[in-house]
Amino acid sequence: MKARSLVFDLFGDYLRYRGGEVRLRALVALMGCFDVPETTVRVVVTRLRKEGWLQSRRDGRETVYALTPTAWELLDEGRARIFDRAAGPWDGYWRTVIYSVPETDRALREQLRKKLAWLGFGPIAPSVWLSPHDRLDAVRAAFAAEPSVRLDTFLSRSTGLTSDRDIASRAWDLEALDRDYADLLLRYRPALAGYRAGELAGADALVERMRLVIDYRHFPFRDPDLPAELLPEGWSGRSAHEVFLSAHGLLRAPAEAFVDDLLRGDVPLSDTG
Repeated sequence: MKARSLVFDLFGDYLRYRGGEVRLRALVALMGCFDVPETTVRVVVTRLRKEGWLQSRRDGRETVYALTPTAWELLDEGRARIFDRAAGPWDGYWRTVIYSVPETDRALREQLRKKLAWLGFGPIAPSVWLSPHDRLDAVRAAFAAEPSVRLDTFLSRSTGLTSDRDIASRAWDLEALDRDYADLLLRYRPALAGYRAGELAGADALVERMRLVIDYRHFPFRDPDLPAELLPEGWSGRSAHEVFLSAHGLLRAPAEAFVDDLLRGDVPLSDTG
């Protein structure tokens, strides 16, 4: 588990509901549950503050950290992509983006591609990405301040469902994605009974719940959340999402109880590492 990501995850799942800030010593204790040493925590928070993701204040002799508004916005966007799924029937239209970025701006081109993937677009041809979801405004807004990025957007239909399914299979590697979803189900579906029975408590529940989030959150970068009619038969993605939500919910109470105890100082620091 990367220390940098853990800081954001702890804020997103726990600290935001407990005042939205944390004392350094409490953050060190929380990170110790994941075997992150204090020296690493101090380095990470210093870097995040310099990069504009964390802000700090002094409270007596202690330093208190909180996410900046920009960090909260990024975190909320990420959580929406992880936890939410598109609702309602598909209207049958593809939203297409054709982009042009100068060769001298390769980093910006890569940033554009990552943003398109994050928003559920897939490449159908060089510089041509499409999505079944109405997110063209989000793409345009993300690069409105980049004059070197030219975006042409279109709304179109194919010749029918057979063609639509062929388009989806070429824009995304659905077979590989389905296999990875199946692996996730093998890991967490059998564990649900134990979660429900309360077999995990304390730091174990916190670590397991965080591992669940880390194992699942890479999927939104790869999964465009396609309408049901475009998915292969026997698709594992919907079941994996349901198991993720169930596991996340079942582990919530013991994980939050441990965090509450730790923030109150009821858990000795020696018990967190």
